[in-house]
Amino acid sequence: MQTIRVETASAKYDVVAGSGLIQTLAPRIERVAGRLPRRVFVLTSAPIWGLWGEAFQASFVEAPIALFLPPGESHKTLASVERLLRQMAQAGGDRGSLLIAFGGGIVGDVGGFLAAIYMRGIPYVHVPTTLLAQVDSSVGGKTGVNLPEGKNLVGSFHHPLAVFADIGLLGTLPDRELRAGLMESVKAGIIRDRALVRFMEEHADEVLGRDAKALEKVIAASIRMKAGVVNRDERENGLRMILNLGHTVGHALEQATGYKTLLHGEAVGWGMVAALYLARKRGTISRPQFERLESLIHLYGPLPPLKLRAAKVAAATGVDKKNVGGVRRFVLPVGIGDAGVVEDVTAAELEAAVGYMLARAGSGIVR
Repeated sequence: MQTIRVETASAKYDVVAGSGLIQTLAPRIERVAGRLPRRVFVLTSAPIWGLWGEAFQASFVEAPIALFLPPGESHKTLASVERLLRQMAQAGGDRGSLLIAFGGGIVGDVGGFLAAIYMRGIPYVHVPTTLLAQVDSSVGGKTGVNLPEGKNLVGSFHHPLAVFADIGLLGTLPDRELRAGLMESVKAGIIRDRALVRFMEEHADEVLGRDAKALEKVIAASIRMKAGVVNRDERENGLRMILNLGHTVGHALEQATGYKTLLHGEAVGWGMVAALYLARKRGTISRPQFERLESLIHLYGPLPPLKLRAAKVAAATGVDKKNVGGVRRFVLPVGIGDAGVVEDVTAAELEAAVGYMLARAGSGIVR
């Protein structure tokens, strides 16, 4: 079991990663909250609750009030938020209530946003159940929902009291979800941790085989990297933008496919392929580095095939929330273990990078 400390200007909390955390969840929450409030809510999804609801409730004297969000990006909306807020109000939630986000990245994003805006802010705790949520979305205080025009365009920064990443919960995670989550760990290595890149190259069989020690090492290293970046740049004014490697094109792919074709990590994986191509063309990475990093992405695939036009994907990057004043921001690797943000990517460069990615995705449609 490993504990990683997040210390920003506005919040200090621990991210605990290890096995068996869910069995002692209530006393762990009580320690960080001071006491368990009269009203404790848990936001989850029906599939997760069906698998783990009994174990989740076992350590609570009084069962939390369960709120349900259907799986899928199509439910990560303001309409869902209003429905859940009304349920909390009808159940007697007040400013002393506590919310637990128990699920994957979508549940975490929506749960954090609920906590940020209900009664102008109540405390919450993350208990992420997917690898992607454990290594990335549960850390750093970003919350929010989508609009039809783009992903995560409505939200706020609202940090949890704590994050409890129970590796045991990954035992029921489908292989596709596991591999998608590992794309965020690949990203973590590329931008900030060359030792993690090397470990994931050399121990792919153990990681994909769900060896507990190998997974714990990857998860802890990914969390530690993100916590270090968030500690230095809480509000994404500079350094934190590097965490978006692969996300500019990745979010565009999700939007262009109606959030129905790709898991988030898969979209990020293809987005990283596009970013690597652009970095190679600009000379921020060498050809051997480009080939090595793209091979690592595919090692943790396979990524789903795509049938899209480059122009459509490129156009969808125009509503990315990282853009400011009409300037498209793009994260590029600088060698292995470092990255930077550029603001001068031309339309031709972007279409070429997306075209390369789509060719690798087997669509054959690049114009």
